[in-house]
Amino acid sequence: MSQIDLGWGEGPSARYEALADRFRPLFADIAAGAIDREIHRTLPADEIAALKAAGIGALRLPEAEGGFGATLPEFLNVLIELSEAESNITQALRGHFGFVEDVISKAEGPDRSRWAKRIAAGEIAGNAWTEIGTASQDAFSTRVSEKDGKLVVNGAKYYTTGSLFADWIDVGATGLEGEGVVLQVRRDDPGVNVIDDWDGFGQTLTASGTTTLTDVAVDPADIVVDAEKFRYGAAFYQAVHLATLAGIGRALTREVAEAVAKRTRNYSNAAGPRSSQDPQVLQVVGRIRSNAYAAGAIVLQVGRAIERAHLARFEDDAEAEEKANAIAELETSQALNIVSDLILDASTIAFDTLGASATRKPLALDRFWRNARTLSSHNPRIYKDRIVGDYAVNGTPPPYQWRIGVPAGN
Repeated sequence: MSQIDLGWGEGPSARYEALADRFRPLFADIAAGAIDREIHRTLPADEIAALKAAGIGALRLPEAEGGFGATLPEFLNVLIELSEAESNITQALRGHFGFVEDVISKAEGPDRSRWAKRIAAGEIAGNAWTEIGTASQDAFSTRVSEKDGKLVVNGAKYYTTGSLFADWIDVGATGLEGEGVVLQVRRDDPGVNVIDDWDGFGQTLTASGTTTLTDVAVDPADIVVDAEKFRYGAAFYQAVHLATLAGIGRALTREVAEAVAKRTRNYSNAAGPRSSQDPQVLQVVGRIRSNAYAAGAIVLQVGRAIERAHLARFEDDAEAEEKANAIAELETSQALNIVSDLILDASTIAFDTLGASATRKPLALDRFWRNARTLSSHNPRIYKDRIVGDYAVNGTPPPYQWRIGVPAGN
């Protein structure tokens, strides 16, 4: 059925249904096993392999380079549908999607061509950026150095989401001259060790654990200065979270509605003979669905803003590009708290529709709140309203990037 037929509103383009239909059978299979994987903590390695084979990693890659050429609204809408099936998988592929976005933002040349061919062939990239403990805000402890006349990288990373499923790992590091750089290594290279030790209460199947790099060889061609990466990166990565949240809302709507429709036990003081005929229960289900609908609509609007930033990169107009980047970050910041609040609210009131039986572990309804709460804790949302307010009152542009770690001098 089309997105319109399902009541989620018109898709982002006339061709969207044809694009999404390629992946929907896979999404259905993924959704069918989601609860079992959650209960038994089974990583979705096979499911991600099937998506790789179907080409989901090349969604944004232009058709001329072997991809699908999806616009950002189309791309985010596909991610909403994927997240409805299994939000862990969207999160696990987030690093890859950001890596691809950087590739397609590059000018034509050997670097872009090399990576476009790999992406078109189905190869995916994980990420290794965040450092914990006493890591500095100003520089990575992970460093590039010379050994036996060749370049190597050494360091330890955490929150390396999806790297366990990847062919390549995108690494943030400190270069030979102390500059911030980005480089790529193969996951199966000697010295690369990826561990599934993520211990968060949500998004438990994303393999967001530790990656250590010990004298891992680095191709000089794969080292670029961090500042040269696509500037709307913060907005892009956050938009993937928002799409994931919207998809969680849709999945929650479906599972709660199905449970209410099947329920025969009822309270003597209820407002109807069955839950499916109880106006108070129906009101809660309606609110859950409306929250999910609104979240999806907001995500598509954010996608349009980021698409403008992407296109501005190729217009050779620095002022226009700067403005488009600022607006994309602003719109994403404006959306963040609203979307996360909508889904956190929906995943809380869902339990009012079924009573205490809704808390049974085999139903795994708690995963929706846990996953939404975990996603909403990224890139701290408490700062977003202030950033938006500072723009509204003082015209202060939102920050494009941020780093976490110990401030200099502490």
